[in-house]
Amino acid sequence: MAIRRVLSLWFPRMAAQRVLRQRRDALPGPFAVVGLRDQAQVLVSLNPAAEAAGLRQGQPFRDAMTLCAHLVTVPEHAPADQAFLAALRRWAGKFSPWVAEEPPDALVIDLTGCAHLFGGEEGVLAQVAEDCADLGLTVRAAIADTRGAAWALARFAGAATRPDRTGDAIRQEAHATRSRAAVRRAPGGAMAGPGDLAPGVPAGVIAAPGTMRQALGPLPLAALRLPAHAVESLGHLGLRRVEDIMGLPRAALARRFGAETLRRLDQAVGLDPEPVSPARAPLHFAVRISFPEPIGLASDVAAGIDRLLPALCARLKARGRGLRRLRLEAQRVDGTADVAEIGLARASDDAARIRPLLMMKLDGMEAGFGFDRLRLEALETEALHAVQHRGHLDAAAEVALRASSDTALEDLISKLGTRLGQEAVVRLHPADSHIPEKTFSVLAAAWSEPAAGDWPEPRGPRPIILFRPEPVTAHDARTPPPEFRWRRREFVLRVAVGPERLLPEWWWDDPAWRTGPRDYWRVETDTGDRLWLFYAHGAEASGGWFCQGVFA
Repeated sequence: MAIRRVLSLWFPRMAAQRVLRQRRDALPGPFAVVGLRDQAQVLVSLNPAAEAAGLRQGQPFRDAMTLCAHLVTVPEHAPADQAFLAALRRWAGKFSPWVAEEPPDALVIDLTGCAHLFGGEEGVLAQVAEDCADLGLTVRAAIADTRGAAWALARFAGAATRPDRTGDAIRQEAHATRSRAAVRRAPGGAMAGPGDLAPGVPAGVIAAPGTMRQALGPLPLAALRLPAHAVESLGHLGLRRVEDIMGLPRAALARRFGAETLRRLDQAVGLDPEPVSPARAPLHFAVRISFPEPIGLASDVAAGIDRLLPALCARLKARGRGLRRLRLEAQRVDGTADVAEIGLARASDDAARIRPLLMMKLDGMEAGFGFDRLRLEALETEALHAVQHRGHLDAAAEVALRASSDTALEDLISKLGTRLGQEAVVRLHPADSHIPEKTFSVLAAAWSEPAAGDWPEPRGPRPIILFRPEPVTAHDARTPPPEFRWRRREFVLRVAVGPERLLPEWWWDDPAWRTGPRDYWRVETDTGDRLWLFYAHGAEASGGWFCQGVFA
């Protein structure tokens, strides 16, 4: 059985070097990426010039500008860094198919049985160094028997040592310097941390098979990926290196510093397996067809879609996925392309339901000199049916219900969304509020289900047309006015029913309710108009009479 070998790649300056790769102008001076950590701006990544100027990772931004006034900075962009790390993962697939990301700036590769393809492990490190030099990236690499050992060696092997500032050494200092000792010390070890790239440190380290204890022994305890408080507590007892805890009684070590300390130690030396789980390839569904001669008629394009769509739906069915968004790309002979997208209100793998939506897009496509290729790509898919263990009776009932379900409403929403846009087709859902205009919520019909059950009964009669409160000109009295003016019309009161008092939601600062409590009245005028008036008592804003709705 082959000995398992793991390669760890750490890119200590990845965020800064990613930005520098995109800049067209040369930047030989200090450069850093600034991010927010614990509500404070700190340096999260630096280039070599910034490190040479005395700056370090994790340093407060204000302190860095004091030390280096000509420092150039950019804000951190975590999604872009994550996307760049994913691109590096795809590059690292040349060494082994088992590659996993270790955010925010590292990769781990199971190299077992693959190193001989590059001339051995030395050849792998040489290829890594060459590729990263071409990419403009700084890399620290290590190969070991375990994932934890490779991680530790990539970050701490050969790092410069510095005197320890914990324990009894503080007793020999002057009283005035004791208060500053905690600031200067390096918690948990006498070696530099991962953020400190000491000059002369090797970029690649290989630990011989079966020598994990010897390789890890001189490293600081932080190399075991222990929590910071555990490293600091061990340091107070004079335990600063990995070899210091290897011979300690395991029960006492776990009882004093937690089982996590033992687990990390066992993972590093190989007693507790820690496999490399490669990133799962994203689901991708696309089909295409090329024509020997260009086509330009809508019927020809429809015939091409009729050949592509069943093949695409068959692939979706094989993976249990349903289509939500689909893109049709028609490539012209001159190299340009016409693109159309459709969306479905409910995920589907039925070509008969998808085809009418594509046909609606054909009228807007311009063939020009003709199309020589058609391509269908599923932009967004969903699991069509949840996997759940059921009995035979329940499963049969669910299949029968699904087969008999009416999809007319979903098809209508899909067609309207294709013409108007998916977000333009909406539906109302009930909401729990006593405020009339907040008793419902507006949701996109394509991304929501109809409201389950009946709508709750209103607290009182509500108008069929509801709008924003409009001022009414009337005498300032709390009883309905016998005469009033609204929308440039004069009204004479005939019947008034009420009042119904509604109070504002005190937990929300709604500008529309700053007029205070309202007394609602259902009134009927001499012209037959039935209106919904209310009297606002006034609070932060002046009150008075308003009209908010019209009854049938």
